[in-house]
Amino acid sequence: MSDFNAQLAQLYPQHIDYMQSLTRETTARDSLDGLIIHSGQGKRMFLDDNYYPFHVNPQFKAWCPVTDNPNCWIIVNGVDKPKLIFYRPDDFWHKVPPEPNDFWTQQFDITLLSQANEVGQYLPTDKTRYAYIGEYTEVAKTLGFEQVNLENTLHYLHYHRAYKTDYELVCMREANRIAVRAHQAARDAFFACQSEFDINLAYLAAARQGDNQVPYNNIIALNEHAAILHYTVLETDAPSEHLTFLIDAGASVHGYAADITRTYTTDTGEFAAIVKRVDELTVALANQLLPGMSYTDIHQQAHIGIARILEDVGIVNLAAQEIVAKGITKTFFPHGIGHMLGLQVHDVAGHVMDERGTPKPPPEEHPFLRCTRDIAERHVYTIEPGLYFIDSLLAKLQSSDNAVYINWDKVAQLKPFGGVRVEDNIIVHKTYSENMSRDAGLN
Repeated sequence: MSDFNAQLAQLYPQHIDYMQSLTRETTARDSLDGLIIHSGQGKRMFLDDNYYPFHVNPQFKAWCPVTDNPNCWIIVNGVDKPKLIFYRPDDFWHKVPPEPNDFWTQQFDITLLSQANEVGQYLPTDKTRYAYIGEYTEVAKTLGFEQVNLENTLHYLHYHRAYKTDYELVCMREANRIAVRAHQAARDAFFACQSEFDINLAYLAAARQGDNQVPYNNIIALNEHAAILHYTVLETDAPSEHLTFLIDAGASVHGYAADITRTYTTDTGEFAAIVKRVDELTVALANQLLPGMSYTDIHQQAHIGIARILEDVGIVNLAAQEIVAKGITKTFFPHGIGHMLGLQVHDVAGHVMDERGTPKPPPEEHPFLRCTRDIAERHVYTIEPGLYFIDSLLAKLQSSDNAVYINWDKVAQLKPFGGVRVEDNIIVHKTYSENMSRDAGLN
């Protein structure tokens, strides 16, 4: 057994204990006998007999690291040993999953299910006080569930998912380690002047994960494509020159995600200096993630940091405080500073202030901020400042009263580089923040 698997075997029972405690609390609050969590089922493409890639219910993989098998069910009440109904069909068209036998299986009573539509015989007969959690509400009603995706239950579970167990943190560190190895391979492919398509292949090969295994579609953007925040086209022909490479790509381990971004350039002048400054800003902001801080405040500090770069490089002819006050930074840094990270890349409950789901929306002037939570120990966040030259936003700025403060010649000079983003994954501890991405060797 590897050191990693040995760690998982040691820590997973504590993770299940934590999940049981959450279940006891939420079922007591809602007068339930238990929760029944559906992994999901295959979705057939419209007018086709093929299926979309399967994506498991996040509430299912919070309990069980089975991420690739539909038609599975978990029955929990917070006291008794959890029950797993594991789908294992008699099928010669597709690979049949082996019977579960891994570090986690001793924590479940496991029943094998050969026909998906026969699951009812393994579920409680009286489901009146059991709550279904899953996407397929019509299936739940057909099976006799009366309580489906209760808001109180989901708010409670989502809120507490932000507090990661030691098992979860080990998975996320490993996901970062894999992603860093793949980032380094992609970086080398860029400097070898390969195409976006081939750089992506280099990434996936190094990660040993396919397009349907990594947690999101990789952003592999060369030159001006780096100004498109969610660019996923992957051109097959290499450009005539390689100015910029922005890569936003992660990895998955037992359902937990890494989400890392780096920007590389062949430039040795002003754009290279901007990349270095954004990288330094990422580290500085990450170091400020401590319990009790407001994530919104971190976002505001990011705008001050970007404004200083705009002033120092001479893109905006104003002092940094005035650049922020006039809202000019939002042209060059239009997205939020980051988000919570875990079972989902943009993990849930970022816009609530308590376990009841009381809304805490982003400030009106920063509507794209994905998290407004107060930072707490065992939270995991991304920190990802950026500075871009986006045609549509620059056009709006050019038609505004603030146009007179912009050095448009400088903007024209830098626009072919597209933009910069640098993103790290951070665990918040009691007295310090742990930068998983840097600790895994990506600087």
